[in-house]
Amino acid sequence: MNQPLVMTEDQGDRLVVTNCNTSRRNALSPEYYQGLKSALMEAATQPRIKAVILTAKGPFFCSGGDLNLLAERQHLSLADRASRIEALHDLIRLIRACPKPVIAAVEGGAAGAGLSIALACDFIVAAVGAKFSAAYVKAGLVPDGGLTSALTQLLPRALVSEICLTGRTISAERFYNLGAINMLCPASQTLSVAQDIATGLAKGPTVTQGKIKSLLASAQSTDADTQLDIERDTMADAIGAAEAVEGIAAFLEKRAPNFQNSQGK
Repeated sequence: MNQPLVMTEDQGDRLVVTNCNTSRRNALSPEYYQGLKSALMEAATQPRIKAVILTAKGPFFCSGGDLNLLAERQHLSLADRASRIEALHDLIRLIRACPKPVIAAVEGGAAGAGLSIALACDFIVAAVGAKFSAAYVKAGLVPDGGLTSALTQLLPRALVSEICLTGRTISAERFYNLGAINMLCPASQTLSVAQDIATGLAKGPTVTQGKIKSLLASAQSTDADTQLDIERDTMADAIGAAEAVEGIAAFLEKRAPNFQNSQGK
């Protein structure tokens, strides 16, 4: 029996999506697109789900696009090629728009569109020694999946140019020192650390976290004055919501908040 290329484990308050395409260093596949899309849509609609974790079998998180598939697409029309790329971009949009935090647990490294997916997440946990690269240029290709935008927002332009124009590999340690990833941990422990992050998030105000994600997303493409208006309206709504009622009361009463009882009210 052939092993599935993607597996989603429902752990009650979180979903763990595993790329299982180990024979191709967990290159992206149509099955992975569909599996991750389904998980993100479920997380967006199920209040009990507090986070989504992206991980992979084997020693490497994701090698990006499968060059065998890309070679086949050379024979497609320009419109059909664009349509295939748009499937990746739709996935990136879903990760960014998901109202629940998405955590990437990166073993070994991420390349090309695999790096795009990791950078679209809210948290990145990387193993010490992991490597990141935008290897497109080595195959005569250009970055996609929002990679140029994500890198430009996170890193100095000189380094972005180096990464994209030469395909040079950058260490997880350097990415961490530049603030591009959240945590470093020993190899084989990224999923465990990601689980710890998800557990902490699950204790927080889920609806409020979703609103914060939305604010952070709008801040990337909105001028400062417009963002002030968005923050005003979001804050005005939050003040009267059940999570704020519980959070403010807990602070004033000098106790830990219990946001789980306030969710869904």
